[in-house]
Amino acid sequence: MKGVLLAGGTGSRLLPLTKVTNKHLLPVYKKPMIYYPLETLISAGIKDILIVTGGEHIGDFFRLLGSGKEWGAHFSYEIQEGSGGTGAALLLAESFARDEEFMVILGDNIVIENVRPFVDEFKAGKGHFKAKILVAKVKDPQKYGVVTIKGDRIVDIVEKPKEPASNYVNTGLWMFQPEVFSLLKNLKKSPRGEYEVTDVLANYVKEGQLSFSILRSEWTDAGSFESLFNATVLMQKFAP
Repeated sequence: MKGVLLAGGTGSRLLPLTKVTNKHLLPVYKKPMIYYPLETLISAGIKDILIVTGGEHIGDFFRLLGSGKEWGAHFSYEIQEGSGGTGAALLLAESFARDEEFMVILGDNIVIENVRPFVDEFKAGKGHFKAKILVAKVKDPQKYGVVTIKGDRIVDIVEKPKEPASNYVNTGLWMFQPEVFSLLKNLKKSPRGEYEVTDVLANYVKEGQLSFSILRSEWTDAGSFESLFNATVLMQKFAP
């Protein structure tokens, strides 16, 4: 399985910190933010990783991370022009993924537990499901893509609803079979003016082809001042 790390965007919620740098290069406790999603992928056994980011800071990413040799991995880079959203960013991974299944992680994801068991589950069930997401229970679900679960299935997923139907959210850790690119090419812009991966996930929900697992440990993103602070406190607690 390959890995795709999405590290683009303008980081507008973190201005002025992001006025001269990409948010994924900001510190979270002892490390740059991007180290944590990279460690999540590598600890899951994923060593061939594509990093998608904006052209303005790609040189900074390469100086920091290099080829991946020091990580025991291989890093590739792709430039996302403009701010077309997660759907546009993920579409840039088509030639990288080719005909293999792959895992996507958003660059501001801070995950404590090893996700390898979830990767193994997806591989074992890929004859029944075309995609899998990891879900977490949070106190402020309206800030995320909210999922509604009935039994062992997700029955609905809505991006940043004003009135969330549950406290379970889409964490931004997704696994896909390569057929996802045909859906990405047919996406329409959301009301926010972006191409949303959430819309692709919603399509898989309708087809009954989206599986999920719930993270057992604490989880946070780091895309706002509050969550960046929470991420630092979390990693101070769990870092060796």
